[in-house]
Amino acid sequence: MSDESDRSEDRYRALFNALDDGFCIIEFSEDADGTLTDYIHIEANDGYERQTGIRNIVGMAVRDLAPAEADGWIELYGNVLRTGEPIRFERHFALVERYIEVSAARLEPASLRQVSVLFRDITARRRAEEALRVSEALARENVQRVQLALAAGAIIGTWIWEIPGNRFTVDKPFADAFGLDPSLGRDGLSLEQVIVNVHPDDKPALVAAVQEAIARGGTYAHQYRVKRADGNYYWIEANGRVELGPDGKALSFPGVLMDVQERRAVEAERDRAAAALRALNETLEQRVAERTAELMRAEEQLRQSQKMEAVGQLTGGLAHDFNNLLAGISGALERIAARIDQGRVNELDKFIIAAQGAVRRAAALTHRLLAFSRQQTLAPKAVNMNRLVGGMLELVQRTVGPGIQVEMVGMSGLWATSVDPSQLENSLLNLCINARDAMPKGGRITIETGNRWIDHEGARQQDMQPGQYVSLCVSDNGTGMTPDVIEKAFDPFFTTKPIGQGTGLGLSMIYGFAKQSGGHVKIYSEVGAGTMVCLYLPRHRGEAEEEEIREEPAVTQPARQGETVLVVDDEPSLRLMVMDLLSDLGYAAIEAADGAAGLRVLQSDARIDLVVTDVGLPGGMNGRQMIDLARVGRPKLKTLFITGFAENALLNNGQLEPGMSVLTKPFAMDVLAARIRELIAS
Repeated sequence: MSDESDRSEDRYRALFNALDDGFCIIEFSEDADGTLTDYIHIEANDGYERQTGIRNIVGMAVRDLAPAEADGWIELYGNVLRTGEPIRFERHFALVERYIEVSAARLEPASLRQVSVLFRDITARRRAEEALRVSEALARENVQRVQLALAAGAIIGTWIWEIPGNRFTVDKPFADAFGLDPSLGRDGLSLEQVIVNVHPDDKPALVAAVQEAIARGGTYAHQYRVKRADGNYYWIEANGRVELGPDGKALSFPGVLMDVQERRAVEAERDRAAAALRALNETLEQRVAERTAELMRAEEQLRQSQKMEAVGQLTGGLAHDFNNLLAGISGALERIAARIDQGRVNELDKFIIAAQGAVRRAAALTHRLLAFSRQQTLAPKAVNMNRLVGGMLELVQRTVGPGIQVEMVGMSGLWATSVDPSQLENSLLNLCINARDAMPKGGRITIETGNRWIDHEGARQQDMQPGQYVSLCVSDNGTGMTPDVIEKAFDPFFTTKPIGQGTGLGLSMIYGFAKQSGGHVKIYSEVGAGTMVCLYLPRHRGEAEEEEIREEPAVTQPARQGETVLVVDDEPSLRLMVMDLLSDLGYAAIEAADGAAGLRVLQSDARIDLVVTDVGLPGGMNGRQMIDLARVGRPKLKTLFITGFAENALLNNGQLEPGMSVLTKPFAMDVLAARIRELIAS
């Protein structure tokens, strides 16, 4: 039975591939909502390649084959799958220069999600139809010309050319017009006698046109100059039709001659007027182009002015906030120095706490600026957004107060998203605080999650990649925003809040975070009705990671005997602090001010258990390059990179090797101590 089944399969396959028509079967894939997202070619015969020019189609998805046209094909064939109604249409395949008739029908049962597609070559039929249309159009045009000539009295005469004998017969008006002997016209003339009076410049083109008409058969029309009986040259037009015999050879060529001298004069005048109009248009176009260039220069100057205004606003806001913070830090340090001089060391705590608080606020401001500029250090992971938002609800409610009702609408079957969870929590809290401030008399905040498919057009409008996203929307029923406020909402330091009640960096930070994460943020608002801000973050293909249980930080452990740390940083004050910390913890410490000096230590025989290095170093060698060179001789060298911003290009886009870690400046010394101990012990 198996052999018989194999032979049957072989016969089927041979017949399948012997078909001249192309044939394939496609199978659709769909998402959790039942939306058709793609289809793959699961079967195709040899005729498919012959008809379409596309090779190795089996196993290929339409989104890989034709990304720009994929949505249209999915919609076209998807409608056949949904309705069960077959379709038929014609399409030109450029690869093989053919016109193909395409037929598609659903394969039953519909649960297979399969559609069969047949491709049939109709090129010959299309070309024959086109040739017939051209011939009929030319014939109609010639008939119309003759009818117009008759109506205007412009017919000069008629002729019949018996081609096998090369014998012309012309009527008396024809002979009189060109000074020919009428008796010869009745008895027959040769082609050479007929064209003897044709203008020498026009004769080669006339002969070529006649030969071309005889070769193909059918209608003929040509204009040329001929010397008439008065000795002057006049423009005439010959119209005729070559009759072919059963063997395809020309038999006869009857036609008429028409006087087109006046018509040519009118056409020449019309051409001169058209040329003058074109010249005027070109001059006008030049003036318009010059004016457009002038406007573009003015617009560029305006944009440059707006850029400088934005930079001025940014630097002004930074200077204001940092001067306040630096004043607090400087004042606290001065008071500490004064108290030490006075011997009142028991009063130092409040000034130290004030200075540390200012440092933390400066660090928060820096992180917001990095988020706005899309250069903050992110630690993306697969996140269940419903779980994250649910865990934040109690904190959000406490933050916005009892006068605001907070509710969550989480979508069932929500996809996972790839995002930095702490930054997402920070963004959610910022959005909820903004919503609270828009409802001074109380109201409702709704936090909603959803799956979103962004198509090519939507992605182009939003400046993002098309594909699947997870949305997080925070809406309120507060005061709402005007269009001009929405336009500026993401600008740094732009705020509608009173002085001292907002930095203007909240939404700009959220915008930068979304863009750096590969997503987008959009504001929808109406004055008096409320506002909705939506974050769109890329879908993660797979399950979300389980949340880690965060334990309380352990007490910093001292160094073990002989453990040595190399500190590489070009900032002397930071090196001083880190070296002092390492000394207090009992580590042996070595310092270097640049990558070259650090590399010399690492290429020596000195014991090095860990390198603490800045990423951006002077002298042409950054921290990552120094470590890569050092690992040639110390392949297991452990490294803690400390950086002021996300130098992803230097850190291989965040892809660190085992034994490497990153700590963002500024950092608390106890956090640095714990990270050093953790890396050395790992």
